[in-house]
Amino acid sequence: MNKNDSEILSPELNPEKPTLLVLLGPTGVGKTKLSLSLAEHFGCPIVSSDSRQFYRELKIGTAAPTEDELNRVKHYFVGSHSIHDEYNAGQYEQDAIKLLDELFQQHKVVLLVGGSMMYIDAICNGMDEIPTVDAETRAYWQKQFSEFGLEFIQSELKKLDPLHYDQVDLQNPKRILHALEICTITGKPYSDLRTGVRKPRSFNVLKVGLNRPRPDLYERINARVDIMMREGLLQEAEQFYKFKELNTLNTVGYKELYEYMDGNWTLDFAVNMIKQDSRRYAKRQLTWFNRDKEILWYHPEELEANIELITTKIG
Repeated sequence: MNKNDSEILSPELNPEKPTLLVLLGPTGVGKTKLSLSLAEHFGCPIVSSDSRQFYRELKIGTAAPTEDELNRVKHYFVGSHSIHDEYNAGQYEQDAIKLLDELFQQHKVVLLVGGSMMYIDAICNGMDEIPTVDAETRAYWQKQFSEFGLEFIQSELKKLDPLHYDQVDLQNPKRILHALEICTITGKPYSDLRTGVRKPRSFNVLKVGLNRPRPDLYERINARVDIMMREGLLQEAEQFYKFKELNTLNTVGYKELYEYMDGNWTLDFAVNMIKQDSRRYAKRQLTWFNRDKEILWYHPEELEANIELITTKIG
């Protein structure tokens, strides 16, 4: 970590307020192990901001904390929802802020842990007020996607909201479909509704990021996929094959195995694609996080040596 960064950010922490310590970083970097050490050091619970770990059915493919880890430290938003639940970042903001208000009655520090960029932003900065999408509009765009494919909905977004088209992950149909739904029900570009105005919070936010040299990170990601397969990821995915059209299952680790189950890929190819898609996701996470100049970056081994520095900073 750059010492100057620590000095610049220190005045932003109000000693009269509790602190949300945010531990973030790309998939596979080693957040879980360090989060337990930090939570035990501060005697505080962990609030997850990993949007895939919300779902109780998906344990192996989301690298959810084990029963032993859950028993070591109290966790929230791990296994809290079903894959059949409609849940988004806006709802998470409301639920998590309400929870934090309660937790800060008992703890001066609470730890937020995860790598889901939009969900972390929802807590730290707040979400814009986006209207709820009706079932008819959602069904219409789902049908368009099913019939005409990804390129079609990409082109529709480019026509309706060229600004958002330049910003969104064009390989993520869920994000594209959501923007198209909002454009349809409001008659306005989705980007017009995204103000980016930061909401006031009743707590300090201190963001600590974990990163490793890219070859090391990618090696860890590849190894983790192999471990997941040995632990039964294929069998876990098979259990929910009949629900594969759900948005919650259109995610790395499951969607690739469903290509194998559909007879489109060999198992070896599907596993290699899980590794490749996981590496791509890590790259997107880092691109997003690197825009945030408030994050104090550490190698995981450095962070262990600097817990006392963070303690001093929080006061």
